[in-house]
Amino acid sequence: MPPEFPPADCSLYVHVPFCRSFCDYCDFYSVLLPPGGEGGALVERYLNTLAADARRLFERFPPVSVPTVYIGGGTPSVLGAEGIRRLFDALGELPGRDREWTVEANPESLDAEFLHACREAGVNRLSLGVQSFSPRLRALVHREGQALERALSLAARFFPRSFSADLMTGLPGQDRNGVLEDIARLLSFHPAHVSLYALTLEEGTPLWERAEEVPPRDSADSLWIAGRDALERSGYAQYEVSNFSPPGQESRHNLRYWGMKNWLALGPSGSGTLIDDRKGAGLRLNWPADLALWLAGEPERPGRLALENLDRLTLMKESLLMGFRLGRGPDAPLFKRRFGVSPEEAVPRTLAKWRGRGLVAAEGPALTREGLLFLNSFLVDVFEELDHPYPRAVLFEPR
Repeated sequence: MPPEFPPADCSLYVHVPFCRSFCDYCDFYSVLLPPGGEGGALVERYLNTLAADARRLFERFPPVSVPTVYIGGGTPSVLGAEGIRRLFDALGELPGRDREWTVEANPESLDAEFLHACREAGVNRLSLGVQSFSPRLRALVHREGQALERALSLAARFFPRSFSADLMTGLPGQDRNGVLEDIARLLSFHPAHVSLYALTLEEGTPLWERAEEVPPRDSADSLWIAGRDALERSGYAQYEVSNFSPPGQESRHNLRYWGMKNWLALGPSGSGTLIDDRKGAGLRLNWPADLALWLAGEPERPGRLALENLDRLTLMKESLLMGFRLGRGPDAPLFKRRFGVSPEEAVPRTLAKWRGRGLVAAEGPALTREGLLFLNSFLVDVFEELDHPYPRAVLFEPR
């Protein structure tokens, strides 16, 4: 079947749904990987299905090039060296050159053989989930992570100055000294990139039921700000709400998400977005967050791969929601090309209001360093103005 519109540069996300244990704060889709032969058989079925889906998906939406690939989860490193090699084989030969290829890993399932298999296949970026060096804090949220120092040493050896690591603030029992110690210990391994996440309570997670254990909002915000300031003092610039790196080390894959550029997805719960720049409209591809359903039948089977049309207003909202996460703001020329208006023309009242507060940059549509702290409130105003534009014809008259 020919594509609805041919994507040119199109990134790829692959979801590996397996974990050895569940963290109390996580709401990403995953399943526990059974031990022994039962787990091996489940991984076998997953890899076979992934290979079949990849062939069909690339036939339907054949990209000219795939500039970035991201293998996430779940915990991709639980596949081990042989499993990750088979996953790479399942994707086949991807078009394009100069590709950023990232694989996520957790410290407790990381070993040299796995990293060697990744590097042999062309992976050039590792993303390591650390969250905290404190065994006490990790235990409070059932976060595994034994031998963190060993895992970081391996990451630094196989991906010198090209690996990323995640840290988290606002964990139960965490204080400012603990946050600063975590950052200092992590930076001693010279990561190329650091994600500093403020803990968010997600409904339905175990930690949601224990919300009283989490620091109050003001205290949690001050912990994150202390971490941000420490990273910036060490030369890691905040280029996105939660992401920091020296210049030139930003995550190219995630920049494509925040820039609302084309990406495909594979695996249970994977979600892709393709955008027709000529029409200012898009197509969302959603795989079910249900491993049993995903493993059953053909991609076209009802309930397995869902296609959702994104109209102009929906895509405009998503473009601003994602773009304003960046320190540089939305890609104004791309926004103008897609929608016929600039961000300044789309939400002039909101930008004027927040610029008057000193929270939007004077020289363009981007939140200031302090403005990023109020992103959610800013976006409420953005969406309100998009839903009630004035004059309405500015947004919706045909081009």
